[in-house]
Amino acid sequence: MDAAPYGIVHFFPGGTKEQYEASIAAVHPGEGLLPEGQTFHAAGPSDGGWTIMAIHESKASWEKFRDNILMPRMQAGIDGGFTSPPEETAVDLYKVMP
Repeated sequence: MDAAPYGIVHFFPGGTKEQYEASIAAVHPGEGLLPEGQTFHAAGPSDGGWTIMAIHESKASWEKFRDNILMPRMQAGIDGGFTSPPEETAVDLYKVMP
């Protein structure tokens, strides 16, 4: 079976744009660049906090990013970043349109 796109939605209760900017700078490879295997990234304020949506090439791609980059850097502490783990929703995507 071919790898299917995999979506992750993170909601940070009480999260702010400033916390997002600090966090994304610590876990993405550079301004406007996506981590290896990530094909889409969107973020913005939502009711009660901040929401990030990402699409990866596959669940394995997401897990590699999560385990090797995201979690180690968040657990080490990101100056000015989000202060608590997000509420996470994973989605086995059926369709992704450009």
